Amino acid sequence: MDGDRMAANDVVVARLGKPHGLKGEVTVRLHTDMPQERFVVGASLTTQPADVGPLVLRTHRVHNGIHLLSFEGFADRTAAESLRGVQLLAGADDVDEDDAWYADDLIGLRVEHRDGRLLGEVTDLLDRPAQDLLEVRLTDGRTAFVPFVEQLVPEVDVEAGRVVVDPPPGLLDLAGE
Repeated sequence: MDGDRMAANDVVVARLGKPHGLKGEVTVRLHTDMPQERFVVGASLTTQPADVGPLVLRTHRVHNGIHLLSFEGFADRTAAESLRGVQLLAGADDVDEDDAWYADDLIGLRVEHRDGRLLGEVTDLLDRPAQDLLEVRLTDGRTAFVPFVEQLVPEVDVEAGRVVVDPPPGLLDLAGE
């Protein structure tokens, strides 16, 4: 496998962000419901791009609600900066989380309003720095982007082939032409 591609059975459990402080810590955007189980000091973590890792976790702590990680060999702010944007991976077989979804699980699902109206179909799950977005092709052909957070997407039922959304007023009116 080259440094730009992850294995088909790998899933992203976190994306590393900006450095925090001077001792090599970085902020982390979680894609896991189990950070305490995933980020155990001494754990070796596979990365995307692959040539950055594996990374061995030196510390994990939460500061003001933000998870901070540091890794062996990245002891200062400058070194930590080089990790910005790196994804931490786990094998799909290792992921056993209630709220973990893969793009392949969601693409093609009907998108319904909480009141039962058909709104469209999921066409992609986009990984963005602030939060993931569901890309939805609306029934009128426009594309909308719905933040993939529990408040706006309270139900995902893969077996029933649907995603329920509760968009705030105007969100779907912002859809592109």
